[in-house]
Amino acid sequence: MLRLVGILVTVLFAIATAVLTWPAFFHVERVFPIAQLAALRGVLVVAFALVTIVFLLLAIARPLRGFALSMALVSAIGAIAGGVVLGVRGYGTESLPDATATSVRVMTWNTAGNAMGAAEIAETAVAMDVDIVALPETSEEVGEQVAVAMRDMGSPMWVHHVALRPDIADGPQAWVTTVLISPDLGDYSVIEASTDLTSNTEVVPSVVAMPVDGVGPTVVAVHAVSPQPEYMDQWVDDLQWIADQCAGGDVILAGDFNATLDNMAGLGVDGGDLGACVDAAASTGNGAVGTWPTDIPALLSTPIDHVMHSASWTATGSLVLTNLDDAGSDHRPLVVQLEPAG
Repeated sequence: MLRLVGILVTVLFAIATAVLTWPAFFHVERVFPIAQLAALRGVLVVAFALVTIVFLLLAIARPLRGFALSMALVSAIGAIAGGVVLGVRGYGTESLPDATATSVRVMTWNTAGNAMGAAEIAETAVAMDVDIVALPETSEEVGEQVAVAMRDMGSPMWVHHVALRPDIADGPQAWVTTVLISPDLGDYSVIEASTDLTSNTEVVPSVVAMPVDGVGPTVVAVHAVSPQPEYMDQWVDDLQWIADQCAGGDVILAGDFNATLDNMAGLGVDGGDLGACVDAAASTGNGAVGTWPTDIPALLSTPIDHVMHSASWTATGSLVLTNLDDAGSDHRPLVVQLEPAG
């Protein structure tokens, strides 16, 4: 009887390991609670490794040997498979390539409102020499303060934003998403469907900015709702909406997607990770470096902030800034360098 129980437990553990390691295979990558657990791939790798060690120690006892070795084998496979996936996406790089005359640098940073102050955001953006700054949870006022500070440091920016409830003067800053775009990229305007929210993410807003003269990339500053149990349907809809923004053409997506590449499985088209867009961090060696939360090591936290691009661009480098973990936000900034394709 105990032998049968041991076999049953091992089989159930193997199924759970497979689901958490390859959620897309089972089509549960956006199903609660698998979506949340699978997003913690770094934590899962460590957990599976620890379970392996525990069962190897238990295997010393002869009555438990068969069961313990079976459990250790399953958990070891889970740890190795998860580690390989993270390794393919990239455990991190230390610098960006030198900027060229044609390169565009994009930074995204969920600033948690004005938790660290406009000066910190501006100094970081100028130090990284960025052309586009996506700032979820940043009010228009703070965005303008950032732009003024950047102008004073020699890097002028135009400020665009979308507010969920513009009629409420002091609403939560999560109700606003701001994007800064360098004048070097030309004049931009926010499309009306984005401003009036007829086409937008559902709970917190995103910004769709297009070049006035039609020359240059469409810039989408993304903020999807987090996959809390009560918002799962809206979260799924948000990811589909974001994918639809990159159906093709010249597009750059940047912001807080509240989703990992595992959660996005099945939403890519024509070789893209989300719509026709490709994740720049994963293609340049930083796809496994977590951007949230900042109070645990980057390789254990979750990469939910992304810069993605259509086939009009090639990512040549990326960098997750881990030296600002105490700045005030619970997100790390991500900076990506893009070059025109071809």
